[in-house]
Amino acid sequence: MLFEPFHLKKLKLRNRIVMAPMTRNMSPGGIPTIEVANYYKRRAKAEVGLIISEGIELSHKASSAYPNCPRLDTKEAREGWKRVVSGVKDEGGSMIAQLWHSGAIRKKGMDPDPEIPGFTPSGLTSPGKKKGYAMTKKDIDEVIEAYTQDALWCEEIGFDGVEIHGAHEYLIDNFFWEILNQREDDYGGSIIKRTKFATDIIKSIIGTVDKDFVVGLRFSQWKQQNYEAKLAYSPDELEQFLKPIQSSGIDFLHTSMRRYWEPEFEGSEENLASWTKSFSKLPTISVGSVGLDKDFQETTRWEEEAKASKPASINKALSDVENGKYDLVAVGRALLADPEWVLKMKEGRMKDLVPYTKECMLELR
Repeated sequence: MLFEPFHLKKLKLRNRIVMAPMTRNMSPGGIPTIEVANYYKRRAKAEVGLIISEGIELSHKASSAYPNCPRLDTKEAREGWKRVVSGVKDEGGSMIAQLWHSGAIRKKGMDPDPEIPGFTPSGLTSPGKKKGYAMTKKDIDEVIEAYTQDALWCEEIGFDGVEIHGAHEYLIDNFFWEILNQREDDYGGSIIKRTKFATDIIKSIIGTVDKDFVVGLRFSQWKQQNYEAKLAYSPDELEQFLKPIQSSGIDFLHTSMRRYWEPEFEGSEENLASWTKSFSKLPTISVGSVGLDKDFQETTRWEEEAKASKPASINKALSDVENGKYDLVAVGRALLADPEWVLKMKEGRMKDLVPYTKECMLELR
């Protein structure tokens, strides 16, 4: 079933395997190069069902936190993305753009404008540390407008949709997380109120783009600085969190986990994607070290600690999709290391798979 077609809204995917968004830092000046276009095209040619782009920095003054990430706010950048999307479509693929604002991860002194600090819900950049800029309602409105404009540009470029990055301690996740969101207005407080920033963005985009344009949201429990962090500590809290998001008109949910095979809550073996699907009834993507035997953190530490990650069975993912626990499976590092991962898995050629090492992050294979 994993290798069979799937309809996401009116978008027909040739299979249920998704290329997960992975930051590459290889777009100088925010402009995707020919090498970036060829990188995505190779995956489309090798039958990836849906490609989600690396995070594209939102067209907002405080969105950046990493060098050489792609953007949309110049004609040259948009032309670069047109080349990327055209290459994917030429190979029969589908592609969604991930829109990304770094939020609290940004620090004052970073490019492109060192004077701009990280924008956060309450000025908090980590628990108890108020080193960022606390957003006003006007700032919130400006960021919502930027998301909407970027989504329109993505539609004009030819992307099939957008994914809003709401995970991993970036801006939208800062609003979701009670540790960093200490606001006392409509955007803070209960777990339901903390979803308002995201749902306002989603509603604004949906109200502006074509009705067939796909809009999704990625979220996570874990944070960059705290792998054990939670937005929801129980299934009931997760259901509360998801209800307003589901009601916003969102088309799919992408649940980011470190290890997709691990249960999310005590007393059940179901992972976050399975719980999300059961509550939202929306198409749901599961991700987290799919096809590998080690998680991301274990393979990206400093020289003496980093470990290669060997190919691993995806039998659990196959079984979960077959049993309707979630709908799609996103593959990250395994697909980054081997552009033909989908074809090799489909044909049972496990021995031919290229293992992932941290060196894979240094080039566009």
